[in-house]
Amino acid sequence: MTTDLQRRTFLKVAAAAGGGLLLGFQLPLFSKEGEPAGPAAFAPNAWIRIGSDDRITILSGSSEMGQGAMTAIAMLAAEELDADWSKVTAEFAPADKAYTNPLIGMQLTGGSTTVRAFWKPVREAGAAARSLLLAAAAQTWGVAPASCQTAANTVIHQESGRRLSYGELAGKAAGLPLPEKVALKDPADFKLLGKPTPRLDIPAKVDGSALFGQDIRLAGMLVAIVARCPVFGGKLKRFDAGRAEQVKGVRRVVAIPSGVAVVADSFWAAKLGRDALVVEWDEGALAKVSSADLWRQLQTALDRDKGISARNEGNADKVLQDAAKTVEAVYETPYLAHACMEPMNCTAQVRADGCDIWAPTQAQTLAQQAAARITGLPAEKIKIHTTYLGGGFGRRAEADFVAEAVELAKVIGVPVKVLWTREDDMQHDFYRPFAYNRLTAGLDAQGMPVAWRHRLAGPSIFARFNPAWIENGIDSSAVEGAADLPYNIPNIAVSWAQVDSGVPVGFWRSVGHSQNHFITECFLDELAAAGGKDPYELRRTLLAKKPHHLRALELAATKAGWGTPPPAGHYRGIAVAESFGSVVAEVAEVSVTDRRVRVHKVTCAIDCGTVVNPDSVEAQMQSAVVFGLTAALYGEITLADGRVQQSNFHDYPLLRLDEMPLVEVHIVPSTEPPGGVGEPGTPPIAPAVANAVFAATGKPVRKLPIRLG
Repeated sequence: MTTDLQRRTFLKVAAAAGGGLLLGFQLPLFSKEGEPAGPAAFAPNAWIRIGSDDRITILSGSSEMGQGAMTAIAMLAAEELDADWSKVTAEFAPADKAYTNPLIGMQLTGGSTTVRAFWKPVREAGAAARSLLLAAAAQTWGVAPASCQTAANTVIHQESGRRLSYGELAGKAAGLPLPEKVALKDPADFKLLGKPTPRLDIPAKVDGSALFGQDIRLAGMLVAIVARCPVFGGKLKRFDAGRAEQVKGVRRVVAIPSGVAVVADSFWAAKLGRDALVVEWDEGALAKVSSADLWRQLQTALDRDKGISARNEGNADKVLQDAAKTVEAVYETPYLAHACMEPMNCTAQVRADGCDIWAPTQAQTLAQQAAARITGLPAEKIKIHTTYLGGGFGRRAEADFVAEAVELAKVIGVPVKVLWTREDDMQHDFYRPFAYNRLTAGLDAQGMPVAWRHRLAGPSIFARFNPAWIENGIDSSAVEGAADLPYNIPNIAVSWAQVDSGVPVGFWRSVGHSQNHFITECFLDELAAAGGKDPYELRRTLLAKKPHHLRALELAATKAGWGTPPPAGHYRGIAVAESFGSVVAEVAEVSVTDRRVRVHKVTCAIDCGTVVNPDSVEAQMQSAVVFGLTAALYGEITLADGRVQQSNFHDYPLLRLDEMPLVEVHIVPSTEPPGGVGEPGTPPIAPAVANAVFAATGKPVRKLPIRLG
């Protein structure tokens, strides 16, 4: 591949989505001490710098929350640079337009977009750097660049055997003009991409040197904990700080937009101060609301309103009337918390001439924008120092915890770290939306589905996060996995009714796919049973025109031994889901005893196009299974008197070590462009398990979490 490059901007890549441009340009290079680096450093673009010591540093504009983004970005650049991987390190990039995610339109890590978005531009960055190094070596030797080649941080003159390291060439390369064109490698020539590669962040996480948000320590820093209204939408009426101020170590008690902050010398002093604080809240309209009330809202919405059509093919209503058999079902999925292992936190320092923010954020752009609103400073005066994230799952795409730290640092005048407790995190989340679904399908005389009607009701994430993303009244995140049903059924009608419950909702790993694939895949198993079909064979028939789905489905079924007897007392369930550019099929093997579901094995097959790092693919499939199993077996946020009832892991349990199934991962070989990896493994696991329970008990699972009896 050959790409035209402008000399001054280096990269100018039209965004695949979001209408923006990804601009990769030369940025100032700084040393660890914050001073401009020496002239021997070579920084041809925003992604790469090479020191005279021959070390290569790749800057990642994507956040690292365990998904391997930092390593993937480094591998993309290093492949085209012909780098010696043992000399490659990676660092978090600053907040800058150079790192705009072209699939989202801002610097934000989510939607399994890191590799998909930067697959081409970061490789171009590596190729351009390699071109400059070749040119520098050719000038040094007085030969043509075409007579030189690169390998492992070295330029080699083929005829004479002369060699120069990248470090030796860094100074000269830094003075050369950027190339107008670069040629990217043919995938057949890849030496690094596609090979299992240890992640760059693992050693620091093992030895404890990795810096997470909670690890930030600054001179003169104070710690704050915020008391927030326990009812969503409530407001502060008044507070008495007298008792809190008597707690040793408490410095200030300050009202901010989100509540009342106790600022102290330490976390524990701030915590005790908040415990002593006397606050009166105006709890607002949700003061008495319960989960039962909220479910009734959704049911009523579908009773009185057919909703907005998200898909309408054929004539589902008419065909349902004439069908040989009809199947009806109601499916419910609850609110879910993110439950990140590291609760929300942020450290900020505000000065008259600038603002520094240290945060485990997924959204550098939104953090910068929030700080700009609060401080009145221009964006370029606000520096975002991204740390490692102790889990993200979409929660850290929000900027509420950043805003609290900036608000307090502005008022207090010294660096302030805001820490959330586990209870804060659980009870003041942006939850995965709950949803109520009514489905009806019609079968012909041969037991094949001929009509499918799906009506959904639930809240909108986009309405709060970015209303501009709503098209024709439809929040695509609410209907994904439902409106794009892949099965070849001639008559399909899908509609959505928006219901704003007042409970804040946000992106949760795999978003709408996480619940809608549970609904559609489980309902398909109901149709298979009603029509006397094998669930796997029915899917194969209905997916005959979907080769990506078929490849993943057949690989998972074959590897799981579908069609052969499982161990005594075990049952299998299958599900397939397309999301974020990839297709994943999973077969769950479960047993049901004493009203308990135990998952013994999960066989997973993923078609994610070209693979950057197979190790990361396997790890993310395992991670997605754990995450999805926790939700399927345990996850549920409920409300009483307007308050979230769950507070910690004793009443919002996670999957335990002794419950972890064997997860077997298989990758479908492909040369197509990369798909997502971090999220696509989650949607199929709940329906695969639920369908196995259906096979074991004869009773379909229509509500999560799975409860027997």
